[in-house]
Order: sequence, then C-alpha cells, then structure tokens
Amino acid sequence: MKNLRKFLLRNRIAPKWLIFLLDLSICCVAVIYANYLRLNFDFSLIHFKDIVDDLAATIVINSVLFYIFRTYHGIIRLSDFQEASRSISAVFYSFFIMLVINVGLGMFQMPPFIPTSVLFIYFFISSFSVFGYRLLVKHLYRLSVNQDDHIHVVIYGAELNGSVLKKTIEQTSNNRFKIVAFIDDDENLMGKTIDNVKIYSLNQVKNVIKPWQIKMLFFARQDFELSKKNAIVDYCLEHNIKVMNIPPMREWIQGHLNISQLREVRIEELLGRPQINLNNDHVLDMLRSKNVLITGAAGSIGSELARQVASIHPHSLIICDQTETGLYELEYELQKKYNLGSTLKVFLGDVKDENSMNNMFGMYMPQVVFHAAAYKHVPMMENHPSEAIRNNVLGTKVLADLSEAYGVERFLLVSTDKAINPTNVMGASKRIAEIYCQSLQNKETPPVVDTGIIHLNRRNSKTKFITTRFGNVLGSNGSVIPRFQEQIAMGGPVTVTHPEIIRFFMTIPEACSLVLDAVIMGNGGEVFLFDMGEPVKIIDLARKMIKLAGLTPGKDIEVKYTGLRPGEKLYEELLNDEEQVIPTHNKKILVAKVVEYDYETVSESIDKLIDIASENKDMDVVRQMKRIVPEFVSTNPVYEALDEEILTPSFSSHG
Repeated sequence: MKNLRKFLLRNRIAPKWLIFLLDLSICCVAVIYANYLRLNFDFSLIHFKDIVDDLAATIVINSVLFYIFRTYHGIIRLSDFQEASRSISAVFYSFFIMLVINVGLGMFQMPPFIPTSVLFIYFFISSFSVFGYRLLVKHLYRLSVNQDDHIHVVIYGAELNGSVLKKTIEQTSNNRFKIVAFIDDDENLMGKTIDNVKIYSLNQVKNVIKPWQIKMLFFARQDFELSKKNAIVDYCLEHNIKVMNIPPMREWIQGHLNISQLREVRIEELLGRPQINLNNDHVLDMLRSKNVLITGAAGSIGSELARQVASIHPHSLIICDQTETGLYELEYELQKKYNLGSTLKVFLGDVKDENSMNNMFGMYMPQVVFHAAAYKHVPMMENHPSEAIRNNVLGTKVLADLSEAYGVERFLLVSTDKAINPTNVMGASKRIAEIYCQSLQNKETPPVVDTGIIHLNRRNSKTKFITTRFGNVLGSNGSVIPRFQEQIAMGGPVTVTHPEIIRFFMTIPEACSLVLDAVIMGNGGEVFLFDMGEPVKIIDLARKMIKLAGLTPGKDIEVKYTGLRPGEKLYEELLNDEEQVIPTHNKKILVAKVVEYDYETVSESIDKLIDIASENKDMDVVRQMKRIVPEFVSTNPVYEALDEEILTPSFSSHG
C-alpha cells in the first residue's frame, strides 16, 4: 500500500494509453472469469478456443467504444461520478452490442456469439471494476496527501452554490483545500450534511473555526445582510482567516464555476449599503423620450450615469469628455451592452470651450443635462487654483448659460460635500459653481407694467437648475481605496494623512441613482443631499484592507501617517451654517433649504474671477474666491495669510 501511495505521489497523472490498457484488461479478465464462473470452474468443460474468440470480440468492440467515449481522458484521482459513468456507459454498450448479436444469431437458429450468461456476468464484473478502481485511486490519492498540508476551509452557504463550490475546490485544487464545514442561517439545514460535510448555524461559527484551525472562509452567497457579512468578516480577520467570494452564477464560465474566479472580498462590498429604492419608474418615463447630455462621461460618476441612462434607452444619449481614450472605451462598452446604434452620440470637447459646447448643443439639442465634468483632486487644485476656476467654474457657467439659451428642461450639477464651508480651492470652486446655478434659477426679468403698477416678476425659467452633493465615492478615480490597494500590492507602506481623519462613503451606482432621482424630483434651485450613513475612520479602513489581503498591519505592511495635506479637513460636511434640511418622500434623500443669490451681482463677481484666472494670478484668484465664498477658510499655509485680510464680500445672499 505504501509503495502504491508513493507511486501516486510521484506520478500525479497517468498517461492515457495506460488508462486505456487498464480498462481493456479489466474487460478481458471479466470475460475470462465469466466463462469459468459459468461452468463452475470445471476446467474440463472449458475450451481455450472459445475464450480466445470471446476475448477477441471484447477487445475489438471495447477498443472502439473506449475511443468513442474517451474514457482515458480524465484524471483518475480527480474523477467524479459523471466522468466514471462514461466508462460504465462504454462497458454497457459493448455488452448491449454483443447481446444484440446473440439475439440476431438466435433468430437464424445459430449458436450465440458469446453465451448470454457470460455477457451478463462480464457486464457486472467489468462495470463494477472499471468504476471501482477509479474510486480506489481517488481515495488512495487523498490518503497520500499529507493531512498537515491541507488548508481547512468553511463555506458560507450550504445550498446549490456551496455544493458546487465544494466540488470545484476538491477537483481543481489538488486537495490543497479541505472543506470541513458548511455554515448557513437556514434553520432547516442545521445538522444535515452535504457530501459528508456537516452544516452549522451562524451561532456555531466559533465552535467550528477553533477546533478545525480554519484558514479560509468562502462566501457562496451574496443575498444576505451587509451587517451580517461585516460581522463574519470582522471575526475572520480577527482570527487571521482569509475571506473569499464566489462570483454570482451568471458570471460562471459556460455555466461552470472555475477556481480562478474565486476572489478576495473587496472593501467596497463591506462599505456599501443596501441599494436605495428610488423612483426609477419616474426616471424611465421622463428620460425615455429625452435627449440626454452627460459631461465628464469618461469619469467615474459620468460613465456610471451613462450606463444607467443607456439602460433606459433614451431618445438620444450624448456623452461628452475631453479624454479621447476614455470616451472611446465608454462608447464601445455602451454599444456592446445596450446596442444603442445611432441613439448614442459621442462628442470630444472641453467644457471650457464655449464655441465647442455651442456647436454640440446646436447639433444634438439636449433636453436634460448632467454636468459631471470637474477637477476633483484636492492637492492638485491647491497648486493650480486658476485651472480649478477655469474648469469647475467657467466650465459650469458655459454649460449652464447654453442650457438656458437652448431651452434645456433640466440641468443637474454634480457637486461635492467639500463645497460646504470649504477649506480648499477645489471645494470653493464647486461652491461657486453651485452659487452660479442657483442664481440663474433666481434670475429676474425686467419690470413688467400691469394695470399701472410696476412690479418685478420672478423669471419662470424653462430650465430647472438642480444640484446634488456627494461624499466620497467608492472606486472613483483618485479615491483612497485604489491608492491603498496599490500600496498593499507593492508591500507598503500604506499612507494615512491623520489618525483621526474620517470620511463618508457611497458606491458609484448609489450616487448615480441619486442623481437620476434628483433630476426628477427637482423643481429648480434645490441642493439635494444624501444620507451617507455612518462615517468611516480612514485608519480603520486601511487596516481592514491589509487584513483582507491576508497580511498583518504593522508586521507585513507598515501604516504610516503623513499629515493632513494642504486644504484637507479631518471630516466633511453636507450643510453650511445658513442652510436647513427638508425631508423628501425618500428618507434617504434630503433637500437643503439654501440661500438665494442675485444673478447680476453673482455674474459680475464670477466674470471677474474668471478674468483673473485667465491671467494665472493664483493669489488674486484665491482672494476673489474668498470674496465670493466668505466661509472659505483655507488650511493651506500658502493662502492662510489671505484669511487675515479684511475682504469685502462680492455680494450678499437674500432669502
């Protein structure tokens, strides 16, 4: 037995010809044995010529059938019932063919080709042996693997996905993984087994993990509460257990799960929240018949907006960006997935270029505009305030003015929580963009004489200007998570600016669902906010990501504090001191009751700001920004001196 086990270890895969000859030899031995058994081993009654004839027929017929059924192609130590059944099928058909020959000969009153009793004995012996030795080899191979080399694994989810996952792991991992338990929250499954592996309840996780010295946990389900998943992951990470995911069944390759598709649990899956149920029916009804323009379409938010709008199949979808590669890739993806044809319009252009944007509006006549194009990187904008104004303020002004001129029905500005009580150039530039859009909504018409009384009529604008503010978006370009992932992959250190810094997070699809709902809910002038849930400490996020990678913070990967960057806050806000919150029909979506601004004074101040930015006078740009946004108190030493100046506000708000 020991020699056989050593042979199996040295020769992991037997050659095909050896399997073929072994199967054929088993059938030949079965025929010989059947002949002797039929005559009760009375050697005087057995004719050598008859056995030779039976063997010749068996060899010829089985050789053909083994070739047809490819019985020698499988790796025996990894074979399952389906593979072994091919060998049984080949043996059965050889038995059946010879039986049919016997019946045919009997019809012509000729002696049987092979005695029928021999055929039946041959079939049972050969089928049992062909199937049995495969199971034996598989069992011996399992015994030959050192038990200490096994990685003990538990699977969360004991139904179809869990069963398939167990089988896949056993067949393709060379017995590296040993499934020792299933965990499930279905009480009807408790105490039962799948392939001799017991199913435990969620409350029994600790009883399974410690005795078995579990090293990995696989999630075979996606449909359970996020809080429960977080609790399981936290417990696993605390006990140095790596956590892996099985992909949804729709992503399996040709309906089969491949072990290469197993992946680590991503931090985004643990920070995300249950999908918010928005008024998607209203979105469908409104956007289906519209020409929809999305600027910044190659970016994280813009591209997801394009996907969600494309799935609605609007009258036309115009995607605009100045990044040619990103725009091309998005066009290819949308056409491949949604087959939009000529409905999809692609425009390569810069939102700061009024002539280019005017050309786009004239060609495609958008009715709904989602303005997502912006510079969002805080440190970069601290060093380039003039460029921040040109892109974030001038770009918004160009798009908003054209929207009004061309009678766009709804214009939605994608803003940021960094626009509230801004401490950096980027946030202040987005706040100025918000103010301009709000002032456009409140733009007044010249006096109108009515029955001898002169009065001001507030402009009943056709264009509704709407703003949405977001926190940090998971997986967006330049966000903290991709940076941490890159640093972990390079062996560290993982850099965190401050031990107390916190941020709110939301997923990109969640953010875009909010945008789509806001564009329907808005009557013009509103700023929509989102219930961002609980804040996350960035240091905790970094440590959790290191643990998810199977590493130990401080040991395998160093965590290093670098200090707050210029313009950076410890925490973000969604409202300033003058704003109040009004609930909407969706408890997750709020409306900020914002102050109102006079269009003429706002426009004059912003035009002056844009003129200064065009001359690249960065200090004067920041000085003028502080006049427009008095609550802008910089945390950048370069601009802090300006806060000590007595600056006269460019304009005052009015309620």
